[in-house]
Amino acid sequence: MVAAASVVVAVGTATGLLTAFGDDGGGNDEARPQVTRPARLQSLPLVPSPSPSVKPSVPASPPPSAPAKKASPEPSPKKTAEKTPRAAPAATRLYRHPRSQILSWIRAHPDDPRQDVIRSRIADHPAAVWFADYTPSTITSRVRAVTSGGAAEGGVPVLVPYAIPDRDCGGHSQGGAPDLDAYDDWIDLFAAGLGSGEVVVILEPDSVAQVDCLPAGERADRFASLARAGRVLKDANPNARVYYDAGHSGWHAPAKQAGWLKEAGAASPASSDGIFSNVSNFHTTADEIAYDRAVLDALGGPASLGAVIDTSRNGNGAPADGEWCDPAGRKIGRTPTLSTGMGRIDAYLWVKLPGESDGCKGKPGTFTPSYAYDLAR
Repeated sequence: MVAAASVVVAVGTATGLLTAFGDDGGGNDEARPQVTRPARLQSLPLVPSPSPSVKPSVPASPPPSAPAKKASPEPSPKKTAEKTPRAAPAATRLYRHPRSQILSWIRAHPDDPRQDVIRSRIADHPAAVWFADYTPSTITSRVRAVTSGGAAEGGVPVLVPYAIPDRDCGGHSQGGAPDLDAYDDWIDLFAAGLGSGEVVVILEPDSVAQVDCLPAGERADRFASLARAGRVLKDANPNARVYYDAGHSGWHAPAKQAGWLKEAGAASPASSDGIFSNVSNFHTTADEIAYDRAVLDALGGPASLGAVIDTSRNGNGAPADGEWCDPAGRKIGRTPTLSTGMGRIDAYLWVKLPGESDGCKGKPGTFTPSYAYDLAR
C-alpha cells in the first residue's frame, strides 16, 4: 500500500460486516482451536481502557469484503473545546439486521462453548450493513429490505455503500463500480431503497482519506462524485444522515483531511451530516473524539455537523507495532449508541462487525469464531 514519511501506512477498511447479499453467508472457522477453559465474562468498561501511548498505527489493507485504515506520522490532535451536543434523533434505537454471518454461525453451532460469549457480547448488538458488491439490478431491493426492516421495528439502520471505483487503491479490498458514471447510477439506485425513515449512511470508507493514490484529476472527479452522492441520498430521504470518510486519528493531520472533505462536499448540509472515523481500526475513542472535533473545526460548515466513531474493536486501543490485520490483544469497544453525551459526537457505531477477519485469523471478510471470542471475552 502506502508509506507515509517514516511510517509504513496500512490502508483498507475491513468491510464485510452484515453484508446485504442475497443470503446469510456462512463464515467458516478453519483450524478452529479447541476452547479449554470456560468462558469468563469481564464487564465491559463504559469507556474503553486507555491504551498505552502508541505511535501512529500502521494499517494496511485487508481483502475484498474487508477494508482497513491508514496511519500517519502526524501526532494526535489536541482536544478542542466541548460544544453543545446535537439534538438526538427521534428514534434512538439502532436496528440489528437479523441476517448476518455471525447469526448464521450461532444458529449452526448451538453447543459451541464460545457461543454464549459471542452471542451476548457481539451478536446481540446492532452493526452496520455493508453493500460492497456492484450489482445495479438488485441494490435497490436489498437496501429497501434493510430500511423497511428498521422502520418496522422502530430502529435506525446503519448502511455502508462501498462501491467507489478504484476502491482501496487496488489493495485487498479492491473492486467497486467500473467508472464514476456507473457509480453515480448505482448511488441513484441505492438511494431509491432508503425509504423515508431515519437511517445512517457511512459513505464509502477510505474514499477520502486514501485519495493520495489518485492523480489530481481523478481525485477531483471522485470528490465531485462523492458530493453528488451525498446530495442524492439526502434528497431521496431527508431523514437520512450521511457521513463522510475522515480516516482516523493515526492517519492524516486534521487540516489536511478537512481540506479533502470540503472538496468532497462534507461541509455542505445539502450533502452531509458530518464525518466518520476509525472504521475497522483500533484507535481509542478518546483519541478519535479529539481528532474528529479538530477535523470538524478545520472543515467549517454549520455547527450541526457531527461525527460518528467506529468502536467495534478499539477497547484496548491500537497495537504499538502498528499491526492492522486481526492483531492480537484487541477488544470490543463501546456499545453502539446514537446518544453519546459528547459534543459533536453523534454516535458510536460498530461499522466493522467484531469477528469478521481482516484476512489473518480467517478468510478475508468471513466471520471467524476464534477471533470473535478473543475480542469478546
